[in-house]
Amino acid sequence: MTDQEIAKDIQLEHISKIAEKLGLNVDDIDMYGKYKAKLPQSIIDNEKVKQSNLVLVTAISPTPAGEGKTTMSIGLSEGLNQLGKQTTVVLREPSLGPVFGIKGGATGGGYSQVLPMEDINLHFTGDFSAIEKAHNLLSAVIDNNIQSKTNSVGLDPRTVTWKRVMDMNDRSLRNIVIGLGGTTSGVPRETGFDITAASEIMAILCLSDDLENLKERLGNIFIGYTKDREPIYCKDLKVQGAMAALLKEAIKPNLVQTIEGNPAIIHGGPFANIAQGTNSVIATRMGMSLSDYTVTEAGFGADLGAEKFLDIKCQSAGLSPKAVVLTTTIRALKYHGGADLKNLTEENVEALKNGLPNLEKHIENVKQFGITPVIAINKFVSDTDAEITVIQEFAKSQSIRVAVAEVWAKGGKGALDLAQHVVDIVEEGSSQFKPLYNWDMSVEDKINTIATKIYGADDVEYAALAKRNLRTIANLGLEKLPICMAKTQKSLSDDPKLLGRPKGFTITVREIEIARGAGFLIPITGDMMRMPGLPAHPASEKISIDNDGNISGLF
Repeated sequence: MTDQEIAKDIQLEHISKIAEKLGLNVDDIDMYGKYKAKLPQSIIDNEKVKQSNLVLVTAISPTPAGEGKTTMSIGLSEGLNQLGKQTTVVLREPSLGPVFGIKGGATGGGYSQVLPMEDINLHFTGDFSAIEKAHNLLSAVIDNNIQSKTNSVGLDPRTVTWKRVMDMNDRSLRNIVIGLGGTTSGVPRETGFDITAASEIMAILCLSDDLENLKERLGNIFIGYTKDREPIYCKDLKVQGAMAALLKEAIKPNLVQTIEGNPAIIHGGPFANIAQGTNSVIATRMGMSLSDYTVTEAGFGADLGAEKFLDIKCQSAGLSPKAVVLTTTIRALKYHGGADLKNLTEENVEALKNGLPNLEKHIENVKQFGITPVIAINKFVSDTDAEITVIQEFAKSQSIRVAVAEVWAKGGKGALDLAQHVVDIVEEGSSQFKPLYNWDMSVEDKINTIATKIYGADDVEYAALAKRNLRTIANLGLEKLPICMAKTQKSLSDDPKLLGRPKGFTITVREIEIARGAGFLIPITGDMMRMPGLPAHPASEKISIDNDGNISGLF
């Protein structure tokens, strides 16, 4: 059966039943139909948050198709529930870019899915639309203020860094010229579009504590300079209140269910290669308020999503994970060991062994944060016993726990061994979380720490624009902000062609964007783009709907 057929075969619980499992009733939630709801922030109990056990699911450097972190997170939560541990999985919302692009949907797969899958993968409860509208409201106000002769803050259009966003992969919008058509149509200037998942509004929503903090962060968005070199922020345009009003419902996390009828909270969707790559602080605290165990995931490999989760989100929100699950696939290790993408389903023990250094480096990275990892082998049908044995023996040599997880085929039953390892790690208290760097370090030292300790680089070089950006950051007094690196997910380096565990390389920082509202700096490395493009044959070619409203091809 396909993922979609499995999902269709499941009898969904009414969302009120899922709420009851969390100790809530219908009056505590905002219903969005039969199978979705919004959770008010009043549910958060910070004392319970301190007592809950937070588990992070990350991965090794992925193949283009991804290695199944979401599927693993859902399966692990099912397994923990089967062990009698009240568990909620907390995930990001899918972006339409990947849904219609290469990776397809992001609701897990097989017998480890969150439902209703089609709703979640498409418009869901409208959070992305609200973020897009709030972002583009600011864009419109900026250009209106530049045009105005009576209500201008004197913004120099040449210094404006704020673009527009759209939740779609569309490379033709990366660089555009606006304001054409004469004096009544605005001031012509060069700008562009980012994808909504890369919007600073998305980052702000996912790091805010509440509506008041959200509004404050929105007001702190850096826009550009006046012609006298005075900085202009969103609050100078008096639009942060309207933007926050647009996000009134979007700030509330979404409650849905897993395929086994357990609670799942889904909220926010920043990418991990160009943003912080984790769900919202509010959603994570919500899960921890309602459960003994909260399982969450961070995008792409541990060098990206996990590093940002630990250094930015956990530091900002005061969270301390008790264990890290390192999702590993045999196909990815063979890919990093030199096997061709087309041949990853064929047994190749030699390539697998050659790819182990990538796994080794990610284990080292997790340990640098003082957290105990466990390797989860996400088992595919093509995996052989000989290949699985190689990873098990490697784990034994490293004194690392390892479990074969058949979460796609068996759901929670396929994650029981993994779940028990996680419980053992938590109960033995072996993890003592510590951040990689101190926010008070210089910007260059923070970037260098990530590049050398996490990526394994020898050095960091700065392009001329990045050096100018460093001076701007210093002039604005923003040197104490943490770092959110924009880097390819395909390699530990900034070169997507350097697979495995590259050594002897230099990270090149092209420019550094300021996200003062979100509260971090974004060094952009290599050829990273904040507006992806579609492949020659996008996933949208396979998606359709029949006359009865049944959607097909979302995977």
